[in-house]
Amino acid sequence: MCCLQFCCLILIGLFALEIYASSGTVFYESFDESFEESWIVSEKEDYLGVWNHSKSEGHEDFGLLVSEKARKYAIVKELDTPVELNDGMVVLQFETRLQNGLECGGAYLKYLRPQESGWTPKAFDNKSPYSIMFGPDKCGATNKVHFIINHMNPKTGKYIEHHLNSPIVVPSDKMSHVYTAILKPDNELSILIDGAEKKKANFMSSEDFSPSLIPPKTIPDPDDKKPEDWDEVQTIPDPDAKKPEDWDEDVPMEILDEEAEKPDGWLDDEPEEVDDPDAMKPEDWDDEEDGEWEAPKIDNPRCETAPGCGEWKRPTKKNPDYKGKWYAPLIDNPNYMGIWQPREIPNADYFELDKPNLEPVAAIGIEIWTMQDGILFDNILISSDEKSAESIRDATWKPKFLVEMEKQRVEEQAANLDGLKGIQKVVFDVLYKIADLPILGDHKMKVMELIEEAEKKPTIIVGIIISLAVVIVSPLLKILLSIKKKPVKANVAPKKDGGKTSTTEVGEDAVKLTGQKKLTDSLHYVRNHDSSVSHYTPWITISCQAYSSLSSGCPFSCHNSPLLDDIVFIVH
Repeated sequence: MCCLQFCCLILIGLFALEIYASSGTVFYESFDESFEESWIVSEKEDYLGVWNHSKSEGHEDFGLLVSEKARKYAIVKELDTPVELNDGMVVLQFETRLQNGLECGGAYLKYLRPQESGWTPKAFDNKSPYSIMFGPDKCGATNKVHFIINHMNPKTGKYIEHHLNSPIVVPSDKMSHVYTAILKPDNELSILIDGAEKKKANFMSSEDFSPSLIPPKTIPDPDDKKPEDWDEVQTIPDPDAKKPEDWDEDVPMEILDEEAEKPDGWLDDEPEEVDDPDAMKPEDWDDEEDGEWEAPKIDNPRCETAPGCGEWKRPTKKNPDYKGKWYAPLIDNPNYMGIWQPREIPNADYFELDKPNLEPVAAIGIEIWTMQDGILFDNILISSDEKSAESIRDATWKPKFLVEMEKQRVEEQAANLDGLKGIQKVVFDVLYKIADLPILGDHKMKVMELIEEAEKKPTIIVGIIISLAVVIVSPLLKILLSIKKKPVKANVAPKKDGGKTSTTEVGEDAVKLTGQKKLTDSLHYVRNHDSSVSHYTPWITISCQAYSSLSSGCPFSCHNSPLLDDIVFIVH
């Protein structure tokens, strides 16, 4: 039985390895287990930062954590077999979370090429050569997701860094993000963040990488020199031009304003500053050592109410005759030869290449300097197809990201609520000050009750503000409407009431309603004192909800509102 179980386990293991291999996964590090046995921390003296095996904040998933601020960090993982970058598609993917943000520091990976003989992982540092550097970096004006290839020139044997032009910016939040670089056989490069393509480039394009992978065929001759008689001046002063006879260069730019007069009340005999009468000589002042003590100066208080003090001087104004220094007009230089450039010569470093020839990846290293702690690396992947990268991304990163998104949404709602409460406090403080205005008179108590009710039901605050505006304006309108006018009759909105039609009578001060027409959310009008009913001016719409504590309830009759005795209504 035990033998059968063992065989089953072997088969399951082989099946799992087959799935792993068929998925295209070449290397994968989940950091589910401690990193100390497989990742080597650099022992170089500059790299004092401590790496921790830690959970991502709010999750049960482990990662490799930058634990201290203002430190240099270096750690490396050697691969069992170097990964070729020139044979088909290669997908580089890793996850990082800036749990405390990133003001100044890096969070990128270096894909190291085979090192020189004698190199050991404990000697890993910023000089260890790499084939690709990929990931976020931010400090000062730098804010980008690096993608750099270190490519050897076959003519010279020298390695040159080629940087992706116009790189994408680093996400500014504190959530988990997954970075993916897809190197395709057709020389195309695709950069993804969280599975969405953010940048596309071509390795062989001079517009996409700087410097371009293929050097120029010709270069400026470094030994070529500009002739001494080469004239690069495009325009020159006209030698035939003459200064006009009436051009006076000595005329000043400004002159005294002869029309100005000294302002009335100018205090000619008063200085602008006087001794401070309240200043006292310090007790420890020694005239022999410190010199004669003088009181500090203050602005002359008598000058505060006067137009000025001291000697009055006539102000200056712009001189209408001023012309300044004369210069001859410019003309085209007849000897102009253009901008000199050295001649082009063949570039000895030029070579032709159909596709990049990148060194294989022998190790993966993280070598960064950062001012922030809390940077977490996780789920480092090298794959030969996009599907396996997508599957791992969806299985590992996406669930965490969705949780973090929901948490952020809740926190933003709470922050907005706190901000709204702060605004409401300011509004209610203002409303209580308005309630103390003498103009409210007998309405003060009702207004106070209304504000107190609104504090319990903030949704009616807008109606309250409108109501107070109406109440404050009411006495002013009463004065404006105090001019006597002859009563007129005007038909408004005919209403059937027991077969009879009600009318509205317009009097001296108000429009009276016959019948008990109730208002719900009606439009209120104030009469212009010099117009008829047909020219009533729209005033304001008042919500019934805001007046629920001022009347017997909504809907209410316009004539029984205790605050609107002086407002005229027309019912539609």
